[in-house]
Amino acid sequence: MNIFRRLFRMGKAEAHSALDKLEDPIKMTEQGVRELKENLDKSIRALAEVKALAIRSRNDHETYSEKASDYEKKAMLLLKNAQDGTMDSAEADRLASECLLKKKENEKLASDAMADKEKFEASVSTLDGNIKGLKSKISHYENELKTLKARVKVATATKNINKEMSSIDSGGTVAMLERMKEKVAQEEALAESYGDIASESRSLDDEIEKAIGDENRISANEELEKMKERLGIKSGDSSSNS
Repeated sequence: MNIFRRLFRMGKAEAHSALDKLEDPIKMTEQGVRELKENLDKSIRALAEVKALAIRSRNDHETYSEKASDYEKKAMLLLKNAQDGTMDSAEADRLASECLLKKKENEKLASDAMADKEKFEASVSTLDGNIKGLKSKISHYENELKTLKARVKVATATKNINKEMSSIDSGGTVAMLERMKEKVAQEEALAESYGDIASESRSLDDEIEKAIGDENRISANEELEKMKERLGIKSGDSSSNS
């Protein structure tokens, strides 16, 4: 039983997934517009056919009405001929009666044609209203479809940008920057250290030169004193003679 329940849940999940795919808004709207256009084409064909029937009924009404009027004229002419004596009265009555029957028959046909004409014209009016409604709906849904497609493009672009931004390793970038700062600080400290060493080296050289210089002055003074002794000059005499 548990297996069957699991299979049932899996089937429901797949059905919902398939339904979600089928219910894609753009595809549904495009399909709806196509269906409306198909209905519009059918309605236009039906309108043309019903208009043709209305025109035919109108023409039939006019034709039957003219025939009825013509048969009435013929009956009157037959009776007039019988009255004038140019025709047998009984024969004239018979033929006039036939003409009146034909007149009545055509009047009935004309009346039926008029009824059909009015019925078809009413259908034409209904179909015309339906066609205008379909055209309005198609225009409305096509505009909505354009807007929906534009929104999808914007949403897709925004999603891709956000996806790219979210995939950036901000932690890794920060760590790299910290390592770079540490490296720069280390290089700066090393440069300062070499500077200190160079300064210390220059100071040591100065001390050495100073020490050597003092010894040279001491040696020169000793040589001077020795030279004075050889010459018999006592220290301080040179200053007195001057």
